[in-house]
Amino acid sequence: MKVDRLVSIIMILLDKKRIGAQELAAMFEVSPRTIYRDIDAINMAGIPVHGAAGVGGGFEIMPEYKIDRKVFSTADLSAILMGLSSLSNMIRGDELVNALAKVKSFIPADRAKDIEIKANQIVIDLSPWMGNRNIQPNLEIIKTALRESKLLSFEYADRYGNKTTRTAEPYQLVLKNSHSYCQGYCHKRNDFRLFKLSRISNLQMQKEFFMPRDYQPPQLDFSDILATMQIKIKIRIHRAVMDRVVDYCTYEDFLPDGDDHFIVSFPFIENDYYYNILFSFGDQCECLEPLHIRTEMKRRIHDIATLYES
Repeated sequence: MKVDRLVSIIMILLDKKRIGAQELAAMFEVSPRTIYRDIDAINMAGIPVHGAAGVGGGFEIMPEYKIDRKVFSTADLSAILMGLSSLSNMIRGDELVNALAKVKSFIPADRAKDIEIKANQIVIDLSPWMGNRNIQPNLEIIKTALRESKLLSFEYADRYGNKTTRTAEPYQLVLKNSHSYCQGYCHKRNDFRLFKLSRISNLQMQKEFFMPRDYQPPQLDFSDILATMQIKIKIRIHRAVMDRVVDYCTYEDFLPDGDDHFIVSFPFIENDYYYNILFSFGDQCECLEPLHIRTEMKRRIHDIATLYES
């Protein structure tokens, strides 16, 4: 249970008259069950949060409750500001703008400068440098559908570009490795699916409501599975691509090879995705061993060269 998330929820509840568990879950990228546990913890801490059921229901802090500004330390307020600022880069809206203003109103004048310095020590910007500009509008549509429990319809492209029409119940927004996803129950597959937003087109929120069902958040950590599938291959790289190669391994995997090159023990799975990673390094990377992977690289290079012979 994250203390900064609990404090952020308190601040949002102070700013809004009422907010639903689904909307809070989307904001903090956790399940609604986690939000319910957080609300229980906030109540146990002595802050009275009331839950209202039905359409337009949600959580709210009792109107009579007041918070002493001195209850938050400099570290508390700095953590809240950093957390809310990072959320505002992903999910825009008056809710987070108002929440930030509320937090800042709790900062005593004699601590304002110190808190501003600490809050600015970490910058989290989730917006892309370039790429699909439809993601931000789609985030807003999904956010509204999550809040109102409405169905979504869209076209979804698989990894090969094949499109299918989908209708889904949205349950969670997920940010993983700089990519945005929507966890939802797909009516076409009759199961939960993790939809990558960059593959979604023609997204529309339907008029129909859905009754939220029990679900498990998607599995996002595949470290143990990958450890059983990956092998280590030996590649030779130029220092020009070192900063990109290190995204997939650690500096301990690099051995100097002359002034400008390194020998790298590189994690690898024999599929198109990993071969394409190696190709993305261009002529600054050479696979040394094992022999059968080096041979396969040569075959693929030959096929690419054949495309340009005519």
